[in-house]
Amino acid sequence: MFHRGQIIDLFISEYAFGGKGISKIPTDNGHFVVFVQNAFPGQNVRAKISKKRKNHAEANLIKVLKRSNHEIETDFQEISGGPYIRVPIELQKEVKKTSSLDVLTRISGANNIQDSFDEWIPSPDSFFYRNKMEYSFSSIEHCLETDEDIDDSFALGFKRRGTWWKVESLKKPSGLFDKEWESNVHLIQDHLKSSNLPAWHPPKKEGFFRHLVVRKSFDKSEFLINLVTSSDGISKFNSKSFVDFILSLFGDKIAGIQHTVNDDHADRSKIENGTSKLLWGRSVITQKINNLDFEISMESFFQTNPRCAEKLYNKALDYVIEESIDEQKYVLDLFCGTGTIGQLLSSRNQNLNVIGVDIVSEAIDDANRNAIKNKLNKLEFFASDVGKFLKFKPELVGKIGTIILDPPRAGIAPKTLIKVMELGAENIVYISCNPSTQARDASALSDYGYLIEKITLVDQFPHTGHIESIIKFKSSKK
Repeated sequence: MFHRGQIIDLFISEYAFGGKGISKIPTDNGHFVVFVQNAFPGQNVRAKISKKRKNHAEANLIKVLKRSNHEIETDFQEISGGPYIRVPIELQKEVKKTSSLDVLTRISGANNIQDSFDEWIPSPDSFFYRNKMEYSFSSIEHCLETDEDIDDSFALGFKRRGTWWKVESLKKPSGLFDKEWESNVHLIQDHLKSSNLPAWHPPKKEGFFRHLVVRKSFDKSEFLINLVTSSDGISKFNSKSFVDFILSLFGDKIAGIQHTVNDDHADRSKIENGTSKLLWGRSVITQKINNLDFEISMESFFQTNPRCAEKLYNKALDYVIEESIDEQKYVLDLFCGTGTIGQLLSSRNQNLNVIGVDIVSEAIDDANRNAIKNKLNKLEFFASDVGKFLKFKPELVGKIGTIILDPPRAGIAPKTLIKVMELGAENIVYISCNPSTQARDASALSDYGYLIEKITLVDQFPHTGHIESIIKFKSSKK
């Protein structure tokens, strides 16, 4: 019926887990289903087929041709990273909750998902909740007013939906990041354009300005800024003029300004792919979670929605603390990142022995530094692959009271999950940013005797299809 790369117009009738709109096309053999990423029921959309199977296809949204009756007008500029900005937040809750519990039931095979559901935790802020945003430069601009592409332009904003080379300049706030900052992005764009140095040309992989990355501390309302450029024409770049202009816009709200030179043609803005120089101020900002201070550098991993993350962590820790934990045993925090959960747990009960493990050595450096800063001393952090760590720590078997899991979106590798289960912990608290892979792992845990006791869903990312899930498992062998 369709082929990969084909562009088609569709009506979206239903919502599926992960922010996929469903279009059902009648055929002689029943309905052929097309899943369109970031579409919403009631919309007429234009989409491009990305995968084709016998009875269904997947497609990427190109354009909303007609809005759903559910959608409302907003004062925000719609960006690809916030596809549901027009959908009322209560309706977002309804479709996310229903689809998440459905995918947990279908993939895990558990028959008690609905009965185990404990709580829905909304984001404290529905708008302006992000603490980090990355903007792209491009010499190929898509003009929102005319719906046309402009070559030899100087765009600064977000990549147009479905492309990696076109940028839609940000002219007003997106509703996701700080309102004051985004109200001034167009002024930064004009200032840098006046330097006569070109924006990056993605297809040709040439140009000077590449990305503008900003982090925000919600506690102090401070910004940490990183301008990412190539080295081509760097002798003509007046960094002092850039610093002075940023300070003129935001004054004492600026914590630090960095300049990263990145000639990696993969078009990434990660600092580790280039050389970074501090132009002004500090290289870190501080974010407070439950009265603990966490230093965050530009490259640190930290939850994107810190106010909601605090609620997520507190709920996960409630699941840990509600069980009596033998103080001779350990709480194991796997995939711990910068050690936030372990430190919050230790601050609740400083008699607990907590071990955190993560493969990113820089994150473990942050964890150790923040633990010292917060005066927490019954914590140990190890920079290691989780699977390898467990393999070479057989002495921990039988000495783990509770395990906290917070893996990447892909979930836990099967061999690693087996090592986790073999530790014999009484309880496992599993935090996931992808309930579908969490459900897959839940099936394996169930086969080993770990049964689902409680489920909480956390809306960390309003206006997107993403959802966080916390599941408490209890061993039936104890």
